[in-house]
Amino acid sequence: MWRFAARYCRFGVRSERTMSSVPVAVVTGSNKGIGFAIVRALCKQFPGDVYLTARDPGRGQEAVAKLQEEGLRALFHQLDIDDLQSIRALRDFLKEKYGGLNVLVNNAGIAFKVHDSTPFAVQAEVTLKTNFFGTRNVCTELLPLVKPYGRVVNVSSMVSSSALRGCSQELQQKFRSDTITEEELVELMNKFVEDTKKSVHEKEGWPNTAYGVSKIGVTVLSRIQARMLNEKRKGDHILLNACCPGWVRTDMAGPQATKSPDEGAETPVYLALLPSDADGPHGEFLSNKTVRTW
Repeated sequence: MWRFAARYCRFGVRSERTMSSVPVAVVTGSNKGIGFAIVRALCKQFPGDVYLTARDPGRGQEAVAKLQEEGLRALFHQLDIDDLQSIRALRDFLKEKYGGLNVLVNNAGIAFKVHDSTPFAVQAEVTLKTNFFGTRNVCTELLPLVKPYGRVVNVSSMVSSSALRGCSQELQQKFRSDTITEEELVELMNKFVEDTKKSVHEKEGWPNTAYGVSKIGVTVLSRIQARMLNEKRKGDHILLNACCPGWVRTDMAGPQATKSPDEGAETPVYLALLPSDADGPHGEFLSNKTVRTW
């Protein structure tokens, strides 16, 4: 599995040619919870370098050490998806060291607790900043680096489906459209935040869940990105999907949830490791390894 990584050129520096041939996978927000479980599974099954990323280098290195104790080799790179400079530093690193990337799992996300007293408008702005806009920035910077036969997984949530059903018919139509553009989606996500600030979001047809709307954004963004890949890189056989990991016992969902983090990682890992001869799923929303109607 690691045969490429051991080759060095004469002066002890890995040669560009050799490094570019090592497959590489990146998982965002992966020092704990579902992200950590995804990294663990990829370390066991992916034939190349697996990068665990986190905002805090200390926590990231701790997580890598924990996997090391299990006999698994993950590598660490700092990444804060709220920080464009941090995203671009990772982009440049991957470009330079590997000439691109093979697997990207966008897992990083946040959620306020149900009984959190933070004003809803603040919750909306903060949640969308990370879950939608942060994820979109990672995609903008890293998707062009994805190599032929690459796999991209955007971790969304079934809450995006229930939140979609809670939207007005007009909004549902827009979010289900096969022709919606990324610009139009961004406009709608910004409108939600603005509407919450004016306390008119329900009147304007939005559901009362900032997390749900942020994940509508992730699912629809995935559908748009898959369409763009079809138009611009059809021959590259890249597969991109959104998925719901399920209700998983994490700091975010709490101890009552029905799935373990390893069980929650199953669908994202399945999509990250789709075989090279697979022509789908692509541009779909899945849970329990099954395509769901959007």
